[in-house]
Amino acid sequence: MPDSFYNITEYLDYVGRFCKSNFGKRFRSQFRDTKGTAELAMLASPSENEYEDFQRAVEAMTAEQKANPEKLDDRQIKDIATKAQADCGNVSIFINGFILARKKANSVK
Repeated sequence: MPDSFYNITEYLDYVGRFCKSNFGKRFRSQFRDTKGTAELAMLASPSENEYEDFQRAVEAMTAEQKANPEKLDDRQIKDIATKAQADCGNVSIFINGFILARKKANSVK
């Protein structure tokens, strides 16, 4: 993972790097469980549909939402997903993944 993500668009590009790849599919298949690790696998290797949800969600977000995703509440995330015609769960996982990646990057500095 890069040392930091300056914006959610950079994170989107990072998450999409293994979309549609054979390696990504194999990696993803190792994390099918009910313990939450499947969510991490989604961000490591999203399906084409999941990645399209992420793309539409980023497009639907305002500049303020993109700059401060940690301030979004569940209702706002649901509104973004609705506006993007995306799965709310996928959008929530993506946004929370971005927040965690930024926190991790900031703690390393």
